[in-house]
Amino acid sequence: MAKAKEIKTNAMRILDKLNIDYTHYTYECEEFVDSIQLADQLHMPYDKIYKTLVTRGNSKNYFVFVIPIEAELDLKKAAKSVGEKSVEMLHVKEINEVTGYVRGGCTSIGMKKQYVTRISDTAKNRDTIIVSGGRLGSQIELRPEDLCRAAGAEFGDILK
Repeated sequence: MAKAKEIKTNAMRILDKLNIDYTHYTYECEEFVDSIQLADQLHMPYDKIYKTLVTRGNSKNYFVFVIPIEAELDLKKAAKSVGEKSVEMLHVKEINEVTGYVRGGCTSIGMKKQYVTRISDTAKNRDTIIVSGGRLGSQIELRPEDLCRAAGAEFGDILK
């Protein structure tokens, strides 16, 4: 019997092209599951899983922030880190149009456009972190430095 072929997401294809090692996890998911439920389902520690947030600055440009699932984005620090006066969270209805990803499957790697991206500097203290793999039911584990490289990101002090 033939082995089922793994369906790669855009994010995974980019990681492969950059020769970045990652581990891919899949889980059953019909609709959006919050990150805490996801961590429980995968039996992973909360501080290892990071979520991707998309914002709009006062300049009308979009910015991406990657933070631990239990943390809260500090909008003032986030704005300062990208040179904006202020940023606000993007409405859920706009996520797909802006990023090309659906809510719960949004990752900083391979969005429709390359947006300025900041990863919480807390990630620098970890060997690996887990982020969305680019679709519902998919997570990828990789080194924070590799996520920075693949997403064209920088680390920043962006948490409350």
